[in-house]
Amino acid sequence: MNHLKFPASSVTLTLSCSFAIVLLTGCSKADPVPVSECKAVVSHAKRVLGDKAPSSSQMLKQCKAASDEARGCVMAADKPMKLLDCDF
Repeated sequence: MNHLKFPASSVTLTLSCSFAIVLLTGCSKADPVPVSECKAVVSHAKRVLGDKAPSSSQMLKQCKAASDEARGCVMAADKPMKLLDCDF
């Protein structure tokens, strides 16, 4: 049986590059949104989640506690699964 052998450094480099590509494509940056825009963030999240959305008061608390980047992530999400990527 013929086994291909790759140097460990080549395998490490390949895995590192693959990880970097996934990280860069999976974590696109959204524009930061200030806490003063929480009502708009909650409204958008409720539209995206539909009847699965938590209460507005609960979401408003989460919004105020979140970072500007997390709020921006929510505003950029157009599908419920994309909201899971946000640190909200």
